[in-house]
Amino acid sequence: MEPPRDQGLLRSDSIPEVGEDAAATVGMAETLSEEEQDELRKELAKVEEEIQTLSQVLAAKEKHLAEIKRKLGINSLQELRQNITKSWQDVTSTTAYKKTSETLSQAGQKASAAFSSVGSVITKKFEDVRNSPTFKSFEEKVESLKSKVGGSKPAGGDFGEVLNSAANASATETIAEQTQEETH
Repeated sequence: MEPPRDQGLLRSDSIPEVGEDAAATVGMAETLSEEEQDELRKELAKVEEEIQTLSQVLAAKEKHLAEIKRKLGINSLQELRQNITKSWQDVTSTTAYKKTSETLSQAGQKASAAFSSVGSVITKKFEDVRNSPTFKSFEEKVESLKSKVGGSKPAGGDFGEVLNSAANASATETIAEQTQEETH
């Protein structure tokens, strides 16, 4: 006696996939009895009808969704903004983002410390230059020039004052020369 065959979706023999060779499908149809072929045709019609029904339900649900959004005043731009916000929240909650953020934060702190250190080194170098014999000699020469040009002010003051004074004296001389040329 032959064991009973599974029927319908529980069949044990293979069913060809979409795109499989047509010749293989023809060979299978020949091995099915007339009764089995009728049953499969009925099942095929039923599945196609279910698919059609589900498509119609989905279309109705999408229409209902659009109507609700319209009533709530949700437009495409707002939806896009909400999607972007949600996506950003999803990204920021990932482990990879958190690790990257932490790494960048540490790198920023190290860079800040390095820039601070460089600034300290530069400040120290400027102090060293200002205290060097060469700079002192230059400063004395500028002071001497200042006393010759300015005349009435006593020598001294910081380097910035000396430079400003020398620049003012130079500008005063230029204006005096222009005035003399205009009067002659």
